[in-house]
Amino acid sequence: MTDDIIVCGLGPAGRALAHRCLAHGMSVTAVDPLPDRRWSATYAGWSDELPQWLDPTVVAAVVDAPAAWGTRLHRLDRTYVVFDSERLRDSLDLDGARISADRVVEIRQNTVTLASGTKYSADRIVDARGIARASARAEQTAYGVVVQRDTEMQPLFMDWRSDNGAEPGAPRSFLYAVPLDAQTMLLEETCLAGRPAIDTAVLRDRLRHRLRSRGIELTGFEPIERVRFPVQGGRPGRSRFGAAGAFTHPATGYSVTASLAAADTVALGATAWPVRARAVHALRAAGLRALLALPPTDIPVFFDAFFTMPPQLQRAYLSGRTDLGGTVAAMRTLFAALPAPMRRRVATATLGMSIRSRIRMGSSIME
Repeated sequence: MTDDIIVCGLGPAGRALAHRCLAHGMSVTAVDPLPDRRWSATYAGWSDELPQWLDPTVVAAVVDAPAAWGTRLHRLDRTYVVFDSERLRDSLDLDGARISADRVVEIRQNTVTLASGTKYSADRIVDARGIARASARAEQTAYGVVVQRDTEMQPLFMDWRSDNGAEPGAPRSFLYAVPLDAQTMLLEETCLAGRPAIDTAVLRDRLRHRLRSRGIELTGFEPIERVRFPVQGGRPGRSRFGAAGAFTHPATGYSVTASLAAADTVALGATAWPVRARAVHALRAAGLRALLALPPTDIPVFFDAFFTMPPQLQRAYLSGRTDLGGTVAAMRTLFAALPAPMRRRVATATLGMSIRSRIRMGSSIME
């Protein structure tokens, strides 16, 4: 039997794609080694990115105008949402699909071969298995704890203040603090991108130091979240989706909401990668090179400049996957706002020229 589509991988992107294919009446086979595994990671994003078909009850917490710190406080003129990960998974039901608890070992033309030797065929095959770790790829890492919301900690999209005990010249990380529901909050020390990234043990020590400096003592029994995934390595194309298909924003790590938003487009066989989207992807990759090249002391200043931009330009860069004009305008505005000594390094890195730098820097969980 030949299906309409085979989806390889049932993380958020793959499951969303399979779910939308079923909603459009297609025959679907989904392959994943652990298709029933629960989702323990924290997924979040911007409310204005969410597709209309998504069940609104999957949103567990809403943060209006979240705060961000570079060297000073900023308020972001957007609404941020945090998902209930299990509810999100369950809402993307796969009733009617053939589910195979197996591992894909080969994808060739219209046939998938599994570790068990089973072969499936379909008119389309989409690889949504994520990105494999590699030393050449920048990664995002984070270490977080879940605490009761009886602390005075306010939600923070990112906080680059230097009260985490790191040496002045050490790679930077920041605090990410978001509500998970009405009772609990995630406090996470995060490295946006590094090659190599900051180890989670270092981030653990920084988080504890930062929280102590703010009068928050941990009991040692708090639930822990560890994060490590590549922010590079995805390849645009019709046969890949989610992180595997380059939906990860290389300068933030977010991919879940972009994948949800594009799931219908891909399910219906249209391209999610028009020319302007590929150009935006290339510009974002250049932006990541610039971030990796900045010395640690420049990172808070860089984000001051970013969060001072008009909200529409911030949104264009963070979420405008096909907004080439907005992305170019945002990058131009940001460059012009940077202090003069930073511009040469940013320009050199963005253009891909050789830079002798192994500086690492940090950021938030980005879906």
